[in-house]
Amino acid sequence: MRDRTIVFVSLFLLTAFTWGQQPAGGNTQPSGQQDMPGMDMPAHDMSNMKGMNMGADKGKEKDGDSDASMHAMHSMEGHMDMGPHMTMTALRQAKPGDADRARQVADAARKASEKYTDYHAALADGFKIFHPEIPQKMYHFTNFSYAMEAAFRFNPEHPTSLLYEKHGEDYKLIGVMYTAPKRFTEEQLDERVPLSVAQWHEHVNFCMAPAGRRMESIGPHPQFGLRGSIVTQEACDTAGGTFHPVVFNWMVHVYPFEKDQASVWSVDRQHGDGH
Repeated sequence: MRDRTIVFVSLFLLTAFTWGQQPAGGNTQPSGQQDMPGMDMPAHDMSNMKGMNMGADKGKEKDGDSDASMHAMHSMEGHMDMGPHMTMTALRQAKPGDADRARQVADAARKASEKYTDYHAALADGFKIFHPEIPQKMYHFTNFSYAMEAAFRFNPEHPTSLLYEKHGEDYKLIGVMYTAPKRFTEEQLDERVPLSVAQWHEHVNFCMAPAGRRMESIGPHPQFGLRGSIVTQEACDTAGGTFHPVVFNWMVHVYPFEKDQASVWSVDRQHGDGH
């Protein structure tokens, strides 16, 4: 029971970055967008989780991980290339059956997501938009129940997030995102989606700005955050920040409406999308 509770809280941190947020000064979210059902706090407000013992790969994470996740979410807005702040699994030699397994996942992703071509259907089914009020290259609509499920087993019919591009006031569905616990080995990731076809990614080398300097995580040349110039523990300590080797869980994007396998599992596109 303790292990399941640890995974639950860790996954909560993962999914928080894709939940919608009520912006200050008014509601600019599409109709139907609400905070996560059953939560006493806005879905993107993690402040009440400070001081809790968060699950880590081998036991406990630092108490500040919830705060780190919150600031990491904001520092990655805009979906820009994160360079040394992103790590990807290496492509492997293909094994017999890999292509068929990958095709089955892509087919399931297409079947599961095509009904959400109209984004209102996604909202009605419980998907939440991450920061709809902020212009982004790509928007994540996340289903908390599916994210919870992904912590324990892989169901390609239940993607953690739907991926959309915004065109005017409308959203165009372009793909889905699957997730896996950050403690997973490459062997375990390969069991979900073959690494000879797809490359999973993690967000790494995150230096959280000290209190009072959060704005240094944004802007064209940030020092902190997932687009910041700081990428090592030593540099982060010197700057007074808090270093986190890994934030969030493993992720992989699938673009199931493309015509060929290379485009469906495009690594360049996944890296450029930012997460």
